[in-house]
Amino acid sequence: MPPSPTDPNQRDRLEDFEARELTFLGQTRPVFVSGEGPAVIVMAEMPGIHPQVCTFARRVRDTGFTVWMPQLFGDPGAPINVPRGVGVMLRACISREFRAFAANRSSPVIDWLRELAVHAFPLCGGLGVGAIGMCFTGNFALSLMLEPVVRAPVLSQPSLPLFQHAGLHIAPDELAQVKERMQREDLTVLAYRFEGDPFCRAERFAAYQEALGDRFVGRALPDSSANPDAPGNMPPHSVVTGHLIDRQGEPTREALDEILGFFRERLID
Repeated sequence: MPPSPTDPNQRDRLEDFEARELTFLGQTRPVFVSGEGPAVIVMAEMPGIHPQVCTFARRVRDTGFTVWMPQLFGDPGAPINVPRGVGVMLRACISREFRAFAANRSSPVIDWLRELAVHAFPLCGGLGVGAIGMCFTGNFALSLMLEPVVRAPVLSQPSLPLFQHAGLHIAPDELAQVKERMQREDLTVLAYRFEGDPFCRAERFAAYQEALGDRFVGRALPDSSANPDAPGNMPPHSVVTGHLIDRQGEPTREALDEILGFFRERLID
């Protein structure tokens, strides 16, 4: 049975996660860790590790993985609040760690996340590390493929660079290295979006398809399949969190099941 979702309007206290202060490259961040099995890095969407991101992380954990959920921005466990979320977004956009408006460049925070993957792999075992980014972090999982231990990347509604619909948030030389590695090791990247998502448009998936060929497996879900009761009154956007309808036969549930199966296939001995 899937874990009972927490109330998206109430703070999730993350009491079933261990908060670890991890330092890489001179930067210390809290990372919320829970579970047993191969490591999966869960990178939250805006405005941070909100209750529905926590529910998704528990779903990954309960499938047989150790979740590593770094706090990259926002207040961990806090419910979605539009005014507060706008503030978080603005601070992230001007942060030196993120290049929110830059096409053909990678955010500096990726280097820290690669170190996290290297740290987690020997502690958790398995065949490698999985990673999923959402929205603001959606592109990061692909950049993490430069680290050899990462072998199961998922891009959920990748939204950077902002205001450049066909832009790719990864440096061209890094993209070429990722493609060469995926071809050499027979790996793929999964990606998801809603058809009418204004933040992750069809042009972005087309650009990834052109760059990576059949190594890029993109799924566009109909807007009608999005949960109409998602918090924040946003248009269809958050495939595995706010707009997920967690029932058999629903396209969003099928996407969730495909992601979990992808992690099992790529990471479990």
